[in-house]
Amino acid sequence: MDDEITAQRPVPPSQEAPRPSLKRLGGAAVGLFQSHLELLGIELQEEKSRTFQLFIFSGLSLIFGLLVIIGASAAILVACWDEYRLSAVLGLCLLYGLGLLACVFRAIQLVRRGEAPFHATLEELARNRERLLP
Repeated sequence: MDDEITAQRPVPPSQEAPRPSLKRLGGAAVGLFQSHLELLGIELQEEKSRTFQLFIFSGLSLIFGLLVIIGASAAILVACWDEYRLSAVLGLCLLYGLGLLACVFRAIQLVRRGEAPFHATLEELARNRERLLP
């Protein structure tokens, strides 16, 4: 009979499972927000670096393209003159053309290889949502 009375008595509040306080919950939310902001900043720096490289290689591609056009124009003008001048101009055009192709291919690689901006931040947010939601 004593066992039944003990089993029916409510558990005193000191023995209940501790409830998270609002202060702890707020601190955890701020910590989570801070880590997401840091990740966002890192990704922004990476995107800035990639964009700068893309700008440089695009600019070099333009310069080499213009040099090819100038060289081809000079080759047409010199075509009437001695044969050796034409060979030199065509050699320079070939050199500038190879530089142009190298820069264009590098720029295309940068565009294709680039991930969606803030990819890691979005993945981290999705993981947190899965952990927090039941």
